[in-house]
Amino acid sequence: MTKSFIECRKLTKRYRKGTIDVTPLEALDLNVAPTEFLALMGPSGSGKTTLLNLLAGVDSPTEGELRIGETDLTRLTRSQLTCWRAEHVGYIFQLYHLMPVLTAFENVELPLLLRPFTRKERIHRVESVLDLVGLGDRMDHRPNELSGGQEQRVAIARALVADPPLLVADEPTGDLDRESATAILELLQCLAGDHGKTIVMVTHDPRAADAADRQLHLEKGRLVHNGEAVVP
Repeated sequence: MTKSFIECRKLTKRYRKGTIDVTPLEALDLNVAPTEFLALMGPSGSGKTTLLNLLAGVDSPTEGELRIGETDLTRLTRSQLTCWRAEHVGYIFQLYHLMPVLTAFENVELPLLLRPFTRKERIHRVESVLDLVGLGDRMDHRPNELSGGQEQRVAIARALVADPPLLVADEPTGDLDRESATAILELLQCLAGDHGKTIVMVTHDPRAADAADRQLHLEKGRLVHNGEAVVP
């Protein structure tokens, strides 16, 4: 039996909003296999982005266990979690979050500037991932000189440049036309199938979810199937 790359046990996130206790994620169990492309679906407020942020090490759970690879994230300090995230996770956003004054090359290079890479190593990494996403001939273009689909490819290259084993994607096709969205989903499939990345994607779009190896649905912080809570 293949060992899970991601293991969540009774994963819970609570916080206080004014006088109200909010629980966006409650006692969630989840296994994700190495190199699996998983789609998370559910209505707004179902806990999808909360789960994504926990998996990415952006936030920490209130209770439960969260292991990714050989690391128990619940045992890391905030500074350790920041270091772990820089090495192990690439985050892909719906609205790209590119710096408008920087070229595609410079945007992709940003995550490497605080890492112990030489200039030569940075150039090699950036050029390699821009070639991988099909933008080797656009590396000197700024975001306003690129289409939406090309901007998202730059964002994916930026997420890939440190060679993390895990990619998390929050509505990566939500701002794209259908043709561009299809191209991005095919790229994600390639990254999982041919380049060994484990991908967890949040989406509202059933067509996007169909591109994944597996779909799971969240409602009110719990995984459900036909309205019933499940343990995947």
